[in-house]
Amino acid sequence: MTAAVLQAEIGPTRNGWRALLWIALATALWATLNYAVPAIAASGVPTVTARVFIHVLIALGLWLGLERTALTPSQRRNVWLGIMIPFTLWLALIWGAAINNAFRAGNSPVPLVPLAILLPVIIGAPILLRSRRVGQVLDAMPASWLVALQVYRVLGSTFLVAWALGTTPGLFALPAGIGDVITGLLALPAALLLMSGESGARRAAIAWNIFGLLDFTIAVGIGLSTAPGPFQLIVPSIPNTATTLYPTVMIPAFAVPTSILLHALSLRQLRRRARHGSRITPAEVPALA
Repeated sequence: MTAAVLQAEIGPTRNGWRALLWIALATALWATLNYAVPAIAASGVPTVTARVFIHVLIALGLWLGLERTALTPSQRRNVWLGIMIPFTLWLALIWGAAINNAFRAGNSPVPLVPLAILLPVIIGAPILLRSRRVGQVLDAMPASWLVALQVYRVLGSTFLVAWALGTTPGLFALPAGIGDVITGLLALPAALLLMSGESGARRAAIAWNIFGLLDFTIAVGIGLSTAPGPFQLIVPSIPNTATTLYPTVMIPAFAVPTSILLHALSLRQLRRRARHGSRITPAEVPALA
């Protein structure tokens, strides 16, 4: 075995561990800072920064993906606007409702948090998973993009900080926070593995997506059963009210359904790659859709 071949095999693994260590360190430092200065999270500044940054990344990633397709400039523009306009309006609606305490228990005859989680998934998933244009973008876009994007899930450490500060029950905060942090920590290593083209990379990415979806299933289930409202089955010693108040409510009301849809898109992309072969050129995209 030559040195070049050995480096090609070791490189992606080494980069994956390095990325994992850096992300873990940054997450630990951010959690420590929030624990030491609770006013940072309470101010809502991290929420605003994270939401805007992630929104811009999604918009940019979608545009770059469209540029890799064989679509005409007008088609690319129409697809981009057709996705980003509803997505931005949805963010504005949820954000405005959250700031005005619309999600607070008792402020609405209808429980809005579960509605905010499920309705976008029910409406968006069939469209995104069946759209021919979206399929063309997925075929042209590197599979690593949708995986690496969800590194933002490490921000779920806010639940662990809230538990440590005694403001959120551990019954909810521990599984929700740990699951989110693990998903975020593994996002970049899984993406680097996909970029390397190593055998088993696709299976690892699928497993990562499934884990991320299971994390939401557990967190949402426990969250609804412990938060005040019609679905509450458990009354913890510490009321689980943070998930209905701004800024924390932005996680279940917007970040969760967004991430679920990103997982669904990633799984669709990986399935299409397996069906059509891992090497897809933009010129071949229309024929595969």
